[in-house]
Amino acid sequence: MTEQLTARSELYRILLVEDDDGDALLVEELLLDTDLTHTLVRCRTAAEARRALTAAPVDCVLLDLHLPDASGMETVQAVQRDTHAAIIVLTGLDEPRAGVDALAAGAQDYLIKGKVEPDLMQRAVRYAAQRKQAERANADLQLGRLRAEENARLERGLLPEPLLSSATVTASSRYYPGRAQALLGGDFLDVVQTDDGQVHAIIGDVSGHGPDAAALGVCLRIAWRALTLGGHRDRRLLHLLEQIHIAERTGSDLFTTCTLITLDPDAGTLTLYLAGHHEPLLVTPEGAQEVAAAHGVALGIAPGLGTWHATVLRLPARGALVAYTDGLIEGFADGTGARLGVEGLLRIIDTIDAPDPGTHLDQLIARTRTLNADRHTDDLAVLRLDWNTGPVAPVRNAWLTVP
Repeated sequence: MTEQLTARSELYRILLVEDDDGDALLVEELLLDTDLTHTLVRCRTAAEARRALTAAPVDCVLLDLHLPDASGMETVQAVQRDTHAAIIVLTGLDEPRAGVDALAAGAQDYLIKGKVEPDLMQRAVRYAAQRKQAERANADLQLGRLRAEENARLERGLLPEPLLSSATVTASSRYYPGRAQALLGGDFLDVVQTDDGQVHAIIGDVSGHGPDAAALGVCLRIAWRALTLGGHRDRRLLHLLEQIHIAERTGSDLFTTCTLITLDPDAGTLTLYLAGHHEPLLVTPEGAQEVAAAHGVALGIAPGLGTWHATVLRLPARGALVAYTDGLIEGFADGTGARLGVEGLLRIIDTIDAPDPGTHLDQLIARTRTLNADRHTDDLAVLRLDWNTGPVAPVRNAWLTVP
């Protein structure tokens, strides 16, 4: 009784592909004798069936293996390319292997002409449709698992664990891709501490979105870590990164903005190099402010001709540096269409009272995304470096650009 109620309540859209009028009539009568609520469309050739499958959704295809324009397993292969519907093959009495071969070719079931009763037809259509739905669900689940694995590998490439050997400096970061369900984009960041105690960091943004930008971001991030641990610094490091950018990019229009950061806890100084990137923010108990730093050209804009200058900042005893990609400030600030900008970001930071750096970043990003209401969808990466260097006296607005 339950099976009959289910069959009556669900509409099955059935496509019959049969060139023989007598066999087609028998199938139509069998379906009328079942409890299936259905619609039936008939085609006489594989080509006609493909056109019908692209014109309207179908739940189940009843497919004769011998058509004027296709025969045998070729018929199954020709039809299943154009549909996600279940396929039930109709075979003759003299084709004992045809049904098994059809299942191997992708059909969900087979029926032998002349040996089909209404109950068997009803069960075959219902179960074939359900099996096909289960197959698609499993395929989608597997695709989701593969995408999650790809995202995890890509995330490890773009957002690795910081290599910090002391508790004087801590690093916190957040990343949000610009598009829902997208792979991570071209934003990247990294932090390492070298044997001399200096903490080096990078945050960058490859122009564009998608796998090409992400792959280039991973390449530059890994190259930066290797070169930094190998002793390369400052302008020389930027020139090497630009060479790698040019060698690895997929198009001449791709460029990369980035900020190089070197924090020396012993000297109480912070050194910045900006390559087309905007200034980071200095956060102290007195408030937040934008660091006035020297600008240089982005990587890949003028290959070999770029010049970059250092900005050296005296550090307060305790504080934080917040570096970010432009997805954080280019969103809308209100309903008037005005952009948030740096000033709007500073106002938000001054109103946040968070117990730890990670919570501070979460609240900062949540506030900006709420204001933006998803109207701007660029990738977003934020890096926060916190330090506690002890007795170094606070010095406000004390930065120097080194030519």
